[in-house]
Amino acid sequence: MWRYGLLAMLGVVAMAVAACDGVNGDVTATESGAGTVNGSIHVPAGQHSGAVGTVNGSIRIDDGATVGPARTVNGGIDVGAHATADSVTTVNGHVTLGAGAHVSHEVTSVNGAMDLESGADVGGGLKNVNGQITLKTAHVGGGLSTVGGDIDLSGESRVEGGILVQEPGGWFGGSSSRPRKPRIVIGPGAVVQGNLRFEREVELYVSERATVGPITGATAIRFAGDRPPG
Repeated sequence: MWRYGLLAMLGVVAMAVAACDGVNGDVTATESGAGTVNGSIHVPAGQHSGAVGTVNGSIRIDDGATVGPARTVNGGIDVGAHATADSVTTVNGHVTLGAGAHVSHEVTSVNGAMDLESGADVGGGLKNVNGQITLKTAHVGGGLSTVGGDIDLSGESRVEGGILVQEPGGWFGGSSSRPRKPRIVIGPGAVVQGNLRFEREVELYVSERATVGPITGATAIRFAGDRPPG
């Protein structure tokens, strides 16, 4: 399933840069958006812009800016405080949402950590294959999904749509060693609505002060303090 999704991501990035501002070099977004192939994209603070896309480069959306879809293949995407994006997609790169940032639809990465600061809000799902997913008093409306990434929910984080940790399948099939177990921590005050489904072995820690839905495929280890052991 993820491989088909990867092909789709590559396709939409190619579409985003088809009418790019230049092939090589960094660009600054305007009202109509921005595109390049080998270069980074900067969306200035407060700018209202269309779609932004690159192949080899990062995307930086400054505080209070508004953009359409933000897409790259090789590069991270940083969404500033109280900035807004339609969707966020990268293949190899991190995603960071600053305090109060809002993404209307999905946030997706294949290989990259995902970090949501206080008050950040994602209307759709938050998905990756590898890389830690961290929510710090943030909200995700369409569930969390990973294959090999750790998940850490702290503060009054809220997830609707549950949590899915998929079996490795072909992603780790070439390795003779046993893949490490993802570490899932649902801290005090966090809420996960919906099913928590684990298709592979994980280390699942759930605070006694957290609220979660039905759990399948794993046994929760309850903890009383602010953080679990280890």
